[in-house]
Amino acid sequence: MKTKVFLTLAFFALITLSSIAQENGKRFGFELSSGASFATSKPGDAEMNTGMGIEGIFHYRFMPYTGVYAGWGWNRFSSDNSFAGLNADFEETGYVFGLQFKHPIGRSPLSYYLRAAGLYNHIEIENEAGDIIYDSGHGMGWQVACGLDVNLGKNWSLTPGIKFNSLSRDIDFEGADEQMEFNYLSARIGILKRF
Repeated sequence: MKTKVFLTLAFFALITLSSIAQENGKRFGFELSSGASFATSKPGDAEMNTGMGIEGIFHYRFMPYTGVYAGWGWNRFSSDNSFAGLNADFEETGYVFGLQFKHPIGRSPLSYYLRAAGLYNHIEIENEAGDIIYDSGHGMGWQVACGLDVNLGKNWSLTPGIKFNSLSRDIDFEGADEQMEFNYLSARIGILKRF
């Protein structure tokens, strides 16, 4: 019985290794991106100024065009006047985990990508002095993204794209729950290293 299990496992390992060896591309990657963000909602009726953010994600490709990714992101918007006072900053930070489809465009060095992900993020509100005055605690949200992968050679790529984040959290504001619909669109440019 042990011999059959061992031979079966060895057979599947050999098939897996041979399929990996036949692929030309690397399976792992790390991407760092940044750019401007534009609020599409008014969390707690706060008017948001143009924001900015950064995101770092690890990629793992398990099929020729399909992979998973996970990482951490931070995004900040300022508000001149909100329920939290004058000149408050709204920051969303947390984790992203999702699925990516990336496909080459003909024989060019370009590929397009589509992503769908879950978020586990929270919203912090800071006053003018930089003190955190409210924290929503972490909760689930979602993200969709699309863009291009511009192959620069030697396993490096530029990754311009857009993404949409949606997070709904409650904040206890002076004894009352304030509903925070934190939705925004981001224009991002990133650098990706495959290994």
